[in-house]
Amino acid sequence: MSAELVNIAATNIDIKGNLGAVAYGLAAIGPGVGIGVVFGHSIEAMARQPEAMGIIRTNMFLGFALCEVLALLGLVVPFIFS
Repeated sequence: MSAELVNIAATNIDIKGNLGAVAYGLAAIGPGVGIGVVFGHSIEAMARQPEAMGIIRTNMFLGFALCEVLALLGLVVPFIFS
């Protein structure tokens, strides 16, 4: 009987670890889409107004950094709560 309980406990640990990986994979979707939108709209804005390229580039990198923070939080949170 006790050997069965050990196997059940090991299965629960494996499932918990795999759910953390799945959670990070899902958490990376949002920042990936956000980064694509930020760069796409920035390129479009630079093509329309080349004289404002410096301001647009600054805002582009700020938006990129904020989206990347979300991806890093998605990587760290499963480790904190496990």
